Amino acid sequence: MKNSKYIHTIKAFALCLCMAFTAGCDDFLEIAPPSAVSPDNYLWSESQLAAYTIRYYAQYDQYSSGSGSASGMLPSHWGSGGESFFFDDLATDNAISRGTNNRFKPGLWRTGTTGGDWNFSNIYALNYYLQTVVPRFEAGKITGSETLVKHYIGEGYFLRAHEYYYRLRRLGDFPIVKSTLPDNREALIAASKRQPRNEVARFILEDLDKAIELLNNSGSKTRITKNAALLLKARVALFEGTWEKYHAGTALVPKGPGWPGDPAYQFPSGSADNEVNFFLTQAMEAADLIASAIPLVDNNKVIRESASQALNQYYDMFASANPKNYPEVLMFRGYTDGLGTHYYNHYIYHGAQKGYTHQMEQSVLMDNGLPVYASGSGYTGDDFIEDTKVNRDWRWKLFMKAPNEVKAFVNITVPEKFPNAPVVYSTDGKTSTSTGYMLGKGFSHDYNNQVLGKDITAAVLFRAAEAYLIYIEASYLKNGTIDSKADAYWRAIRNRAGVNPDYTITIAATDMNIEAENDWGAYSKGALVDPTVYNIRRERRSELIGEGQRYNDLIRWRAMDQLNGFQVEGCKIWGPLKDRYAAGLLLADQADPTKNTMSSPTLSMYMRPYQIVIANNNFYNGLFFCEAHYLEPIALEHFLDTSSDGSTTSTSPIYQNPGWLVESGAAPIGY
Repeated sequence: MKNSKYIHTIKAFALCLCMAFTAGCDDFLEIAPPSAVSPDNYLWSESQLAAYTIRYYAQYDQYSSGSGSASGMLPSHWGSGGESFFFDDLATDNAISRGTNNRFKPGLWRTGTTGGDWNFSNIYALNYYLQTVVPRFEAGKITGSETLVKHYIGEGYFLRAHEYYYRLRRLGDFPIVKSTLPDNREALIAASKRQPRNEVARFILEDLDKAIELLNNSGSKTRITKNAALLLKARVALFEGTWEKYHAGTALVPKGPGWPGDPAYQFPSGSADNEVNFFLTQAMEAADLIASAIPLVDNNKVIRESASQALNQYYDMFASANPKNYPEVLMFRGYTDGLGTHYYNHYIYHGAQKGYTHQMEQSVLMDNGLPVYASGSGYTGDDFIEDTKVNRDWRWKLFMKAPNEVKAFVNITVPEKFPNAPVVYSTDGKTSTSTGYMLGKGFSHDYNNQVLGKDITAAVLFRAAEAYLIYIEASYLKNGTIDSKADAYWRAIRNRAGVNPDYTITIAATDMNIEAENDWGAYSKGALVDPTVYNIRRERRSELIGEGQRYNDLIRWRAMDQLNGFQVEGCKIWGPLKDRYAAGLLLADQADPTKNTMSSPTLSMYMRPYQIVIANNNFYNGLFFCEAHYLEPIALEHFLDTSSDGSTTSTSPIYQNPGWLVESGAAPIGY
């Protein structure tokens, strides 16, 4: 009989525990040598608690949003290829790379044989931590500052919640395991039973409530804070409330038609609608505690190109090595004082074969609050990339890098500029942009941060503006009106963006049929949403541009049902901009199509990165989506490991996500 995967996990956990004991944590680590460490003589002091929990922040050089073991950790910029959680916006309507994700071609994404996000190693390690230190703390047996001991216990609850939130987003229903389990096959298999996703979300909120009670806001903000826990609570509650609202009537929510969970399950609030209201209320309350107390940093409307110009706090908040003094920043990952470096700026300095989309550019408002297509908007067109910044929302002006703007001016004698003709084709994986619209959030003005492997620009994880946005959305969905708090928060965000704060002007001028051409968020359930809901979503899209949250928004809104050959586009390459390029650089419609460097002008005046060549191109005909893709499949090994005999998957207590098969290499049903 095959051993349970959970028994394997416990054995691996022992190794993880040893690694936690010996992990470096600058001045927080004061423990015995590895050979002398055992669970009995560890986790008795404040410094040991601090060393343990920081082990479950992602290591700077190892984080990956696609890693089964690291993806639920607190993220960072990482890796030698300029990787970052900021790039989770890629493969959406916001931004793209040269390629896209298999989720946009039903039949390409298939059930795996092994791996995936059905992973408990970090959850078990955090369970061990909490079940060990909480009783010791309550018995007064942990030495050190009581305030800090409580704080590091709070970090444990936060980190477990963060791990579970990742799995909630990717897998939905999931086992709730609150303690380490005995090395017993039957017990481990029983514990693998999936719980309804709303129960998982409630468990996450419970952990975050405990964290909020224990954490404090002192320190450098490079460790978890009480405010970060409040914001994560609001984020989780909004995600689940809107997921259950928009996926109602499907198998992707508890009690929905075809849901594979327990048919006898009863909602703790009494109904599915009550669950939605519960989560929206939780989101409002947590978000308001942040938004009512923490102001937004100032935008002085300066695009800095020399040291003589005034600092722009809004821009520099993302491009600083140490943003702790910006009140809006609730937590960040820092890289100073020998804590590591990354490659993020080095790659986006050159384009990194990534870029914002034409669709993103079209959705951004004018500074007078009107959409680009509205009469009197003042839109000067997009013949040239820099034209799109004229009279525009400052979030586009600051965070999209246009031709001829200065790249960096600190620690460089002669500053370089972005090329007059953006590099839109290159065989080099670094020195081009996929769309012409270059990414710019987190772009440092210090040339030292552009040097390969020398970047110490901080990665902002949590900031107060998101709480403003969460309150606006949750309150409107729950109550059907923009209340006085939502009104104040919305106006504050628009004021900072340099946009007319009167959002009612925008709502009145919104044509949903035009917006639908460029914004997937114009839809839920395959139908257009009302203009107020849409403009709340537009505000979120603009404010959080380049911070890696777009895909999570799209799945919770159920905003991709309508994708049926959608063509993502870049800049207007075949307009007057083409004259900036030397002859022979922009090649389309070649007799040998493998020699094309650009999509054909017969298809569109705008570059279409996925329509340059046909051969071996799964996305030439556009992007498609199916309902099963809102959740990922669970790999075959997990059914085998929890089956009664190690081979009969039907005896496993785990059920597969709707639309997927318990079969290695299987496409979603119907494809």
